[in-house]
Amino acid sequence: MPLFSVPRSGRQPHRGGPKIALLLLSCLWLNGCSQTNQIDTLASPPQPLTTDGRFKNLYPGEKTYPLTCQQDCYVPQPTLACQADSPAEQCRYTGPQQWPELDAGFTLRWLGHASFHIQTRDGQQILLDPVLEQFDWPVNWAFWLSEGFNRQLPAKLTDQELAATDAVLYSHIHYDHFNKADISRLGAKPSYLVPLAVADHFPQQQLKITEMAWFSQLQLGSLKIHALPAHHFSNRIWVPFLYEDFGESSWNGWLLESNGKKLFFAGDTGYSPHFAEIKQKYGNIDICLLPIASYHHETDGAWYRYVHTTPEDALSAAVDLGCKLMIPWGYGNASWKMGDHSSHAPLQRLLTMQQRLKDQPQGKVPLLILNEGDQVKL
Repeated sequence: MPLFSVPRSGRQPHRGGPKIALLLLSCLWLNGCSQTNQIDTLASPPQPLTTDGRFKNLYPGEKTYPLTCQQDCYVPQPTLACQADSPAEQCRYTGPQQWPELDAGFTLRWLGHASFHIQTRDGQQILLDPVLEQFDWPVNWAFWLSEGFNRQLPAKLTDQELAATDAVLYSHIHYDHFNKADISRLGAKPSYLVPLAVADHFPQQQLKITEMAWFSQLQLGSLKIHALPAHHFSNRIWVPFLYEDFGESSWNGWLLESNGKKLFFAGDTGYSPHFAEIKQKYGNIDICLLPIASYHHETDGAWYRYVHTTPEDALSAAVDLGCKLMIPWGYGNASWKMGDHSSHAPLQRLLTMQQRLKDQPQGKVPLLILNEGDQVKL
């Protein structure tokens, strides 16, 4: 039987014992805890836990998928201008950027990988999973040693845009989604909204952090923010076969709701029934930001797909969610190409599958394809 509780009583408590001692020592060094973060937790409704107190997915176990591309999955596309067509490497999308009339009141800029800058109709500025340069050190160094490259620098935010940030939402603590160097740059002005048990990973600099359980919500000005499930996992220790912190913190998707319009950011996720459950609870989604990358691995493809959507899985998720518009992410010239053939292979496969499925619901999903740095008003 799964356990249901606030996740502070798992196998390794997140606050207490040695951590309190370390905090007290830090307080003495910092002259009275002047840098201590302010942490609130919205833990209702509770999330499912394993018997040893670790977070788990809403729908664990074996999965089936509505569609799977079997052959000719990466057909060269005339709308992708690439240095090399096979695999699709260092590309720019040159096709039409058209979308349904939504009047959703969101201005959206894709910074690269999973990072988005969102501005609402009333001027609030939100960052989703900002990783503005490389991984935190020393993982950036280890990645370069193992892969032979670091990502190209993504689209920049100005100092003025960083200073104007009202809230930062993180989906989970993996290095390509959560970067402590960027938190230090953003500082104490924004509110930080995170999954349960993630606050302990933040630097201590008087930050306002709210941990949010799945299906909890928070009002930020005129914006209602819902924490939603994703089908993924979490860990921060990057050592093969060492999973001491596996599942010690949770992982979220996010729904931004403003004036009745909804923008959904899936975070890293595999395909599962949680997408249909989200639609059942919140209705059709106006704008869906869905991942299409990191599903491929030569020797462990089943595991990669279990926790990441293939392009056709993302199209199926868009149908489940009732997306009026889908914006894919995860590919790109500033990507780390983790679990992908090349920088734009996922986008090449997405366009191939949309054309191949034109008579099925997945092929009729309206797509808006962005290049890194593109900004659109929706």
